[in-house]
Amino acid sequence: MSKPIVAIVGRPNVGKSTLFNQIGKKRVSIVDDMPGVTRDRIYMDAVWLDKEFTLIDTGGIEFETEEKIISDIRTQAKIAIDEADVIIFVVDGRAGLTSADEDVAKILRSSTKPTVIAVNKTDSVQLEMNIYEFYNLGLGNPIGISASNALNLGDLLDEVVANFPEEVEEVKDEDEIKIAVIGRPNVGKSSLVNALLGEKRVIVSDIPGTTRDAIDTFFYKDGTKFTLIDTAGMRRRSKIEESVERYSIMRSLRAIDRADVVLILIDAPAGITEQDKKIAGYAHDSGKGCVIVVNKWDIFPNKHDKSTNRFTDDLREEIGFLQYAPVLYASALTGQRVDRVTELVKFVAEQQSMRIQTSALNELIRDAVSVNPPPTKKGKQLNILFMTQADICPPKFIIFVNNPELMHFSYLRFIENRLRESYGFEGTPLKFIVRKRTEEE
Repeated sequence: MSKPIVAIVGRPNVGKSTLFNQIGKKRVSIVDDMPGVTRDRIYMDAVWLDKEFTLIDTGGIEFETEEKIISDIRTQAKIAIDEADVIIFVVDGRAGLTSADEDVAKILRSSTKPTVIAVNKTDSVQLEMNIYEFYNLGLGNPIGISASNALNLGDLLDEVVANFPEEVEEVKDEDEIKIAVIGRPNVGKSSLVNALLGEKRVIVSDIPGTTRDAIDTFFYKDGTKFTLIDTAGMRRRSKIEESVERYSIMRSLRAIDRADVVLILIDAPAGITEQDKKIAGYAHDSGKGCVIVVNKWDIFPNKHDKSTNRFTDDLREEIGFLQYAPVLYASALTGQRVDRVTELVKFVAEQQSMRIQTSALNELIRDAVSVNPPPTKKGKQLNILFMTQADICPPKFIIFVNNPELMHFSYLRFIENRLRESYGFEGTPLKFIVRKRTEEE
């Protein structure tokens, strides 16, 4: 099931980005007193009362200017409203109700989406009296907050999660494998989908951004049902000029959330770019199975026997966190090695569903410790008591130790490498939780 989406909207300079950062506990949005600093929607996963959701920060909506940037911000925020499940409408308690707030409220009332009014900057008794005038917006009970001081954020989030849609589990066949095809624009995603299906089911164009929505198409191969989610190309924010492409990025991230295995397409002639790393990073952080497909290999310049080894070495160096992902050199246009895609996807799906018995894991830990004893820290020795597997897709392991603070990330990486050497886990990230437990327990 996709996470609920919460959009933060409002006119410029009311504290939307500050609120975004407080909810997410991270400094993600740029906070500045100059109106219009936040120009692109910014997305972040957040949680409240065990309810996970995706938070969207938007640029300020402004109506009294025809400047292109303000027009783009307005359109962008409208798109976020359309995509959101719940909207937080931020207003300025110090400035009071303005005509711009009323204009924004008109859009929100017409959207029919659940809206929670956050009256920001009400951090004194005198300013709390200003809350009541915002009842005139006709959007329910305003809640006074101070984003900078995290005042009353709990009350605000209680109201937000109370408006989440009912959870409906997505129906999935037992043997179905969902594949998200992701990558920069014009790397051949739609062409690969067509090649896998053996027919033109998705429009193919040389113009970046042709695919606007995530499109689901299923097919059977060797008794297995595969569902392909062809996503719009994700572009760097500085390169995005159409608001519809910003909407497409949101759909692409949702597609990754829904997928079991992600095909990360790399354009062979263009090489590995910073955007490729960011796209791959999102798939990795989401805990999805990953296969790297180097597309357009048929037109790679100066190709020779050692080209694949060199390209793979460059991939492993540039995208170091995906050392576990298999790499396939293919051409969606000519069909070269396309038949191997489903084989790799099925293999990775099996790897991320693998369970290892606790007794085998503890034998592995004993062998690992004997070969490479845990390092000491300030004279204290890390003692690993035992390890067990808690979950699959991705595989998650809990390691019980005498003191979690003594576990260095490099030693955790050593344990991960031993796990992969013994059991494979190819194509899937591994998650580790280090917990404290005494030897007497």
